[in-house]
Amino acid sequence: MAVFRHKNAEIYYELNGEGKNKPVITFINGLTQRVQHWKFFSDYFTARGFRVLLFDLLGQGSSLKPTLFIDFKDNQSLLNALLEYLKIDQIFVAGISFGGVVALRFAIEFPEKTKGIIPISTFSEMDGKMMAIGTNMYEGMVTVGFEYLVKLLIPLNFSAEWIEKNENIIPQAVRESFSYNDLYAIQNMMESLYRFKGFTEDLVKIKCPALILNGEFDYLTPRSSHEILRKNIINSKLVIMQKVCHAFTLEIPEMTSKVIESFLVEAEKGKWKGDQSVWIANDNPNDPTLFFPCEGDYLRAVSVPKRKGDVE
Repeated sequence: MAVFRHKNAEIYYELNGEGKNKPVITFINGLTQRVQHWKFFSDYFTARGFRVLLFDLLGQGSSLKPTLFIDFKDNQSLLNALLEYLKIDQIFVAGISFGGVVALRFAIEFPEKTKGIIPISTFSEMDGKMMAIGTNMYEGMVTVGFEYLVKLLIPLNFSAEWIEKNENIIPQAVRESFSYNDLYAIQNMMESLYRFKGFTEDLVKIKCPALILNGEFDYLTPRSSHEILRKNIINSKLVIMQKVCHAFTLEIPEMTSKVIESFLVEAEKGKWKGDQSVWIANDNPNDPTLFFPCEGDYLRAVSVPKRKGDVE
């Protein structure tokens, strides 16, 4: 087990893949995730010549937990310290939900080390609805228990089709989450979000290539959150993943990997053109066409044409 010590805290990490000169991508966990949730992605990208860095944040997985008084900004500083320890000069940073915020903040604070970012199911500010959802999840976890939080997240994270298909393994997955999550550690991580301050005004500082990914039916971090990212990150594109919710990296890992791979290849070759356009990913990973332009008003839940004069 590889362990890195950061500010007297043990951080578990994995660096997979061969070749010191190969490009490196890191995937940053969501709130209740751990390194193992990225195994498909690690196998996929190492087989295609990338190195993959995975790590558990403070309070997660095999890293130190519980951790009191976590400051959210410690997360991007932790990644920077880990890169220095591993002698990695530049990296592509992908992160989902909680981890997506870390990816965005890292690109803002350490632009010289960021080759590109993939913010997934994430946000730069919290509106009233998102704050209310977060407050309800936090209070439910504290008053009822961690099992309540995990069960509450399942219908927010996954489509009905996935839940019905996997109904026999969901109880086991819920039990397994207790083995690598700690109630007080997750509570402390969530409390760090209570002190979270929006940073939308800082998004203009992100100049590197940016691929923004959002699930079609993500009601936890909705389209409006990703629209804020798209409009404020100049070198970006927004890709909507079809028929999935918040945790689509677990539901459709193959399609997600292919979309990310296309971004990495273009960015590595200097061919990425971030024009703030909006695309829809194919729902068939075997189709040679990965995505197509989004027509109509992608901010609506009904199919309506854009009105003349709508702001792009």
